[in-house]
Amino acid sequence: MYEREFSLRRESAPRPAPPRRRPPRRRRRRRRAPLFSGVLAALVFVVLVAFFVRTDPGQSKSAGNLPAFQGAPEDGTVPVKSAEPRPKGTSAEDWRLVLVNPWNALPEGYEPALTQLTGGHAVDERCYPDLQDMMDACRAAGNDPLICSSYRTWEKQEQLFENKVSRLEAQGYRGESARLEAAKTVAVPGTSEHQLGLALDIVDRSNQNLDESQEDTAVQQWLMKHSWEYGFILRFPTGKSDVTGIIYEPWHYRYVGKEAAKEIYDRGICLEEYLDAPEG
Repeated sequence: MYEREFSLRRESAPRPAPPRRRPPRRRRRRRRAPLFSGVLAALVFVVLVAFFVRTDPGQSKSAGNLPAFQGAPEDGTVPVKSAEPRPKGTSAEDWRLVLVNPWNALPEGYEPALTQLTGGHAVDERCYPDLQDMMDACRAAGNDPLICSSYRTWEKQEQLFENKVSRLEAQGYRGESARLEAAKTVAVPGTSEHQLGLALDIVDRSNQNLDESQEDTAVQQWLMKHSWEYGFILRFPTGKSDVTGIIYEPWHYRYVGKEAAKEIYDRGICLEEYLDAPEG
């Protein structure tokens, strides 16, 4: 009896309700928009900086930092020509005709292959054979030529220029006026042909003064008449300062190759005028 009653009670007892299942939680998507936009903004910033800021370690040596020169515009700027017209039969890559003057700076990264000369001098190895022939012929004619300046490093040219500025300041020139005056006789670093390795200052051993008295020496009279035969020209002739930007220098010779040297000599022009010649 008790067993029956117990069993009935068990059967009639209410069953506990099954546990409620919670609906599956939806995974929230992480908001990546702010992160993505931040990365995108950073990339845009880097591109803009790279575009507008040129990190050039030699920026202080660029032609844009050079002072104005004789023949420069009145606003004091120094226009640097990107390319010069070339006479017919020559090319823009002709190493013999690279134009370096107050308005055309040394090509970026220019490094000549040098041949060492006596006296600590050096020249571009490509013009050395013609230079040797010219010096031998000048001596054979009874003259005594002496090379007093040849290839110059940037540092050497800078030293020469700053020394000239200091001397002018001692004479009473001040600030920018001293640098402008110095540039008429000593090229600003980056605008000197001596940095090409194609230019030399040649004097008569009996007169080593770098002034107009050189034109009266036997060495200069011979060189002015015959240097073109060996591919060299008197680079800064008299009456051409407005074109070259440099005073008359009857001691400064530049290698341009025999063909160009002959035409420049025959026509009585300077290198700037030769390079501006229209093609025929």
